[in-house]
Amino acid sequence: MVASRRNGTIYIGSTDDLARRIHHHKIKAQDGFTSRHGCDRLVWYKTHDTRESAFIRERRMKDWRRSWKLMLIEAANPTWTDLYETLNC
Repeated sequence: MVASRRNGTIYIGSTDDLARRIHHHKIKAQDGFTSRHGCDRLVWYKTHDTRESAFIRERRMKDWRRSWKLMLIEAANPTWTDLYETLNC
């Protein structure tokens, strides 16, 4: 999940290369939802063994209530720290 700021706009997506994808969000490489709303802060992520399981999780989470997403972020990252710097790039 990427966010614009603490309690800001949240975007959920999946990728095969998280560091590269977050970098693209940060430089606004693609015109779209994340660049329009300033979503470039990696606030939560989970790795999966298969692309299919990641996609299923993404689809389910996109249907979640906003409050559930906020609780998930707050439980793992209460300060909404940008986790991009912690990735092994």
